[in-house]
Amino acid sequence: MTITLNRRQTLIGMGALGTAAAVGLPARAAGTRNLAVLHLASHAPSFIAFERGYYKDAGLDIELKFFEAAQPMAVAIASRDADFGVTAMSGGLISLAEKDAIKVIGGALSEEKGIVGNVILASNKAHEAGLTDPSKLAGHSFGITTAGSSFHFMAHKIAQANDIPMDEIQLRPLQKLGAIVGALSTGQIDAWAIQPNVARKMIRENAAQQIGLVSDYAPDYQVTTAFTSTRNAAEEREMTEAFVAAYSRAITDYNAAFVDNTATEEERDALARIVHKYVESDSPFDTAKQNLIDGAMRINPGLALSLGSCVEQLNWFKSEGMVKDTVTEAQLFDTSYVKTL
Repeated sequence: MTITLNRRQTLIGMGALGTAAAVGLPARAAGTRNLAVLHLASHAPSFIAFERGYYKDAGLDIELKFFEAAQPMAVAIASRDADFGVTAMSGGLISLAEKDAIKVIGGALSEEKGIVGNVILASNKAHEAGLTDPSKLAGHSFGITTAGSSFHFMAHKIAQANDIPMDEIQLRPLQKLGAIVGALSTGQIDAWAIQPNVARKMIRENAAQQIGLVSDYAPDYQVTTAFTSTRNAAEEREMTEAFVAAYSRAITDYNAAFVDNTATEEERDALARIVHKYVESDSPFDTAKQNLIDGAMRINPGLALSLGSCVEQLNWFKSEGMVKDTVTEAQLFDTSYVKTL
């Protein structure tokens, strides 16, 4: 079935997120803090800090709580079912920040020229029919999880750079990453852009074809951010600083092993085994490890925030009518925890 995205549906979706946040979810055990994560290599520091005891060293009892997309993670933070999250800025997250429920406190995954980054894929069917370059996306469908997701923003950047009106690209919101993988593999959608560990696995299995890189269109894109509840940012400073410190320690490990290649092979192997427990666990270790190495993207040291990119995203959400024009940077960002770039 073809799903057509329009502005009214988007706004309804944002309202639903606000309603869900107001309802609340079951309480956690006293003292336990939940970190919202996805089964993606971009969350490698989450897993490294957990497995190596960095959270405990910082005085935190952290549990990992898994999600299938960015927007439900924002709802969980707002409803206090999770304390921290590291994922893309979404329309839902921004709308919840406007309601004084969420603050972005840092930056994580980032596009960087010269590093592979997010890969633009075409289905085998579309590729055979001529979709061999992002400049040919007009008239084709493009997979996203939800309106206002990072996938939606990447589609916008690709279209903008190629002078393609967005109404000539059919956005297909499929809610979950697995659903998009399935739709692209079977030719139900024509294109998608996704982190390299997922993209390379699909290419290796001949489930899709690479047609471009997002870094060619958004070289300084702050792909994911770290966020917490407004309450935690304002009233739980010691806890929030402890989380930033523990996560930053894991980022140092990750970048050294997979981006800057300054770690020993033994260290790289140890970290890859940690990540393999959570990402591509159905693949042989050696295959998953090489995929992780080949597709590694930089994660900002110290969770530094690329504020310019984030403000660009905020302004795009406003221009598309997906969030209120009145949302301010002060409502969305708390820049007191990390450096800004």
